Parts: sequence; structure tokens; C-alpha cells
Amino acid sequence: SKFIPPNKPRIGEMISEVIKSAVFLVFVEKKLYCVTMVLLIRIVQVNFAWQFIQSKILFGGYMVYETMCWEDTFNLGKKIGQQAKPGQVICLNGDLGVGKTVFTQGFAKGLGIEETVNSPTFTIIQVYDEGRIPLYHFDVYRIGDPEEMYEIGYEDYFFGEGVCLIEWSKLIEELIPSDAATVLIEKDLEKGLDYRKVTVEGL
Repeated sequence: SKFIPPNKPRIGEMISEVIKSAVFLVFVEKKLYCVTMVLLIRIVQVNFAWQFIQSKILFGGYMVYETMCWEDTFNLGKKIGQQAKPGQVICLNGDLGVGKTVFTQGFAKGLGIEETVNSPTFTIIQVYDEGRIPLYHFDVYRIGDPEEMYEIGYEDYFFGEGVCLIEWSKLIEELIPSDAATVLIEKDLEKGLDYRKVTVEGL
């Protein structure tokens, strides 16, 4: 009988297999590293949003939100709009250019309103009724006398089936219901051009 020696592995093939295994492990390690980095970034983003968009500091009946850009202010308005109820009157105050319209647009979005929302400066009131409840958006900046509110039948809106959002409400303070909520938007240039402090009371 003839002796047949076992096949010996070739050195080249062994080296090739080792290299392939090493490359595969490096690829897997890099992929896991990338996935880990993405998760960490998302965690940081969520934490940032929690601190600066959704965070709230309680001060005996009112809440203070801090937003760092117009998108944050929009999203805060949207969140409050999602929680709005029929019959609510919300006073929206703040200086010119502080972001009241952006907040209102987010608020409308939270109600499910898709059409463009702008301040009704010359019409005093704009009604949006395509959302889950009607939105009665007042801008009383050009009101010369609170008596003008009677001419547009404001009581039908204040005590209607929708929610009222009133910009520059301090100009008609004597007509505002005692249980009305208040949203005050303020700038603080020391914290940045886009920084806003939003104080919410009664919601």
C-alpha cells in the first residue's frame, strides 16, 4: 500500500484568511463605533432639548421655559396648542419682534391648523376653524379704545367653543376674564440674540 501524506495548509492561504478576518473585525468594530456615536449624539440632542425646549422651572403657579432659536419657540407653542381646551383665553404678551407670531404659528399647528397664520393687526381678529377646536387669534395692538372690542362682538369669542389667543392683551386688560392664562415672551441679549424666556401662567 502507498502512504499518502495529509494535505498541508499553504502559508499564503493562512495569511490571506487571517487578513480577511482582521479586516472583517475592523469593519464590525468601526460600524459598532459609528452606531455608538450616533446614539450618543441623539442622547445629547434629547438632553439639550429637554433642558432648553421642554424644560420647565416651577415658580409657585407659573412656568419658565427657555428657547434658543425660533424653532424652539414654535415647538413650545405647538406643545401648548396640543393641550389647549375649548373656552380657554390665553394672553400673549411681549415686545415687538420677540416671537409672538412664531409662538402663535406653533400653537395653531398644535391645534391641527395647516393654513398660514399671521397677526391680524388690521382686522383685530382672525378665525381658524379647521383644527380640532377653533382658534380665535386677536391682535389688539391698534385698538384705540377697549370699546372697539364690543363692535366685533368679542364676547362671542371669549366665551365661545374655541380657544382665544390675544396678542397685546394688556391694552384691553379690563375685558380679560379673571381666569385667563398668560404667556410672556422676553429677550435677554446677554444670553444670545435668539434666546427667549417664555413665562407661562395659568396653564
